[in-house]
Amino acid sequence: MSVARWPSGASDWATIVLGVIVTLLGLPMVIGGIELISLGGSWYYAICGALVVASGVFILLGRSLGAALYLLAWFGTLVWSLWEVGFDGWGLLPRLFGPTILAILVLLTIPVLRRQDRARAMSGRTPATARGAV
Repeated sequence: MSVARWPSGASDWATIVLGVIVTLLGLPMVIGGIELISLGGSWYYAICGALVVASGVFILLGRSLGAALYLLAWFGTLVWSLWEVGFDGWGLLPRLFGPTILAILVLLTIPVLRRQDRARAMSGRTPATARGAV
């Protein structure tokens, strides 16, 4: 049984909008990444795109795991960018600017997502594994 909760304020709506944006930005990365793999290219785009799509979906579901996944994708992007261009500022700018802006927005949603996690936990909705252990 799923208990859906209508967004209660501007922060809830902003989190939903961000979740949609993150999901929609990740989809082309996955599709293009799969095509790039088929041409013998880097796996980065497919893997990072999958993390970004999963992140957006979890953010839409009001789960803080979504923020953690996006920040993991951002960190992977940072490592990949440094590996690819080193510390060349002009080379890093197009690789990190957009993802960093989104990372800042995702960081701002963490309090909202944690509140939603707590509300879900207080309503008695626990994962099946936790119910089985009890």
